[in-house]
Amino acid sequence: MIPAQFDYVAAESTAHALDLLAEHGDDAKVLAGGHSLLPMMKLRLAAPEVLIDITRVPGLSGIATDGDELVIGATTRHADVACSDLVKTGAPLLAHAASLVGDPQIRHRGTIGGSIAHADPAADMPLALVALGGTMELRGPGGTRSVTADDFFTGFFETALEEGELLTAIRVPRRPGQPWGYQKFVRRANDWAIVGVAATAGRIALANMGATPLRARAAEQSLAAGDSPAQAAELAAQGTSPASDIHADPEFRQHLARVLTARALAGQHA
Repeated sequence: MIPAQFDYVAAESTAHALDLLAEHGDDAKVLAGGHSLLPMMKLRLAAPEVLIDITRVPGLSGIATDGDELVIGATTRHADVACSDLVKTGAPLLAHAASLVGDPQIRHRGTIGGSIAHADPAADMPLALVALGGTMELRGPGGTRSVTADDFFTGFFETALEEGELLTAIRVPRRPGQPWGYQKFVRRANDWAIVGVAATAGRIALANMGATPLRARAAEQSLAAGDSPAQAAELAAQGTSPASDIHADPEFRQHLARVLTARALAGQHA
């Protein structure tokens, strides 16, 4: 389908983007890579009157270290995250997850910030950020604030971003050598997860087991108590409310969560 008519504005700076958001309010949407927003516009699930392009805004792209954290600009491409030596060393789970996003064309145009702001509970980037304990930097009229990944995703395609705010960067703890595991059950390679599991540093995150990426807290507590990975994995689906669709019913998704958690914990990479 063809999107509804809209106006296009290229932001020249972060301040300019914020001014445009304040001017147009709910009528505006931010455009980065466009691989989440444009398909929704073509299906008429989103019909913004104004697109604010932040692709060329200085300072919103790139990967750097800041003490014990990686700082990744919101408009950094998935391919750059996947190939970054800084990410491969400091947060290899994130590099691996980025390498599984879509196909090569999507990875070279789609952005980490766009995926996170889109907040698809089946997507790789939100899952990885919850498992890693990442933090989102949000800039708005009142300044900059930080929101943890656990609190950022608030509902199905909903986040803690407030009106007039812009996601500018993602911070991820650096844990070189920390074991990690990542499992994704899909219909086709590089597809969205029917169920996904990411595990590292005692944290276990689940994709497509509810309206947001979830922590498997019962399994985490089991591990912390000294239980085996297999025992912990049996608790992975506790507290989840997965949906039923053409791919799987809730019972099968809960079964997959247990199986994939066991695999993620047993087959962790160093």
